[in-house]
Amino acid sequence: MTLLSLDRLSKTFPTREGGSVKAVTEVSLDIAEGEVLGLVGESGCGKSTLGRTLLRLIEPSSGRILFGGRDLAAASPREMRAVRRDLQVVFQDPFGALNPRHSVGHVIAEPLIVQGIGTRASRRARVAELCALVGLPETAPSRYPHEFSGGQRQRIAIARALALDPKMIVMDEAVSALDVSIQSQILNLISDLRARLGLAILFISHDLSVIRHVSDRIAVMYLGRVVEIGPAQEVMERPLHPYTQALISAIPQVGARQADRIRLEGEVPDPAHPPAGCAFHTRCPRAMEVCRGAVPPLGRPADTGRAGQVACYLHPVAS
Repeated sequence: MTLLSLDRLSKTFPTREGGSVKAVTEVSLDIAEGEVLGLVGESGCGKSTLGRTLLRLIEPSSGRILFGGRDLAAASPREMRAVRRDLQVVFQDPFGALNPRHSVGHVIAEPLIVQGIGTRASRRARVAELCALVGLPETAPSRYPHEFSGGQRQRIAIARALALDPKMIVMDEAVSALDVSIQSQILNLISDLRARLGLAILFISHDLSVIRHVSDRIAVMYLGRVVEIGPAQEVMERPLHPYTQALISAIPQVGARQADRIRLEGEVPDPAHPPAGCAFHTRCPRAMEVCRGAVPPLGRPADTGRAGQVACYLHPVAS
């Protein structure tokens, strides 16, 4: 069953010059119960803004955010407080996300305190249970965030996100600040928790090699729009959009030839002044005249038999 559904969600920021920046533009996607959706794209494409907007950490400009059948875009602060039990977040910087003045025990128990759940004794027991669940030592609750490594601090952040038994977690670049060896440990932890707890996860990352290991489906963003979405294996093995193909070709591989790599020309367009038509046409090696005139619709391609969707005139959408 669908847990989260975004319907033409957009977020626009005003500029000092009186203009505007379209950070997220009419994004529509669904996440099912227990599903991991990987959201990938270059820095500045709007991934984190989308995650924060659906969490209502920043207010949407338009569109709907349906979570469990309720439109969060229209929810009051009191209603959002109740929703927080089911919808949590893990941020990129584990140190910046943890209050250095509070013990780890207090940091993990804080969601329970805010929601008024349990007694002091039951909260202490819950904190101990969560520490064991994410692989933290028994002494962790009495210590402080600065006493832990980056990977351990991210485990603390994950434990805090799990405190209320949420249905879904948004993980915003949750492993990008960690060493590669620690990344693999945290990714294994995320996969284990997902299987054990039945969590739905929106996993945001700029690294496709990370996304592929944890995701059921992958959505690719470029300049505020989703340009391709589909089952992870299909997207990785048979990408349709030229931008997705370029991202995949950039993944380091043993024995890969430099000649096989797709090199994009030019810079990412200014989001305050995006190009007309398909925003990728200024860098696309296969751009056509039609790409400069109108934004291609995101839909199921008629010429491939694929289960996913793509927004590209190279693959006309099935009627």
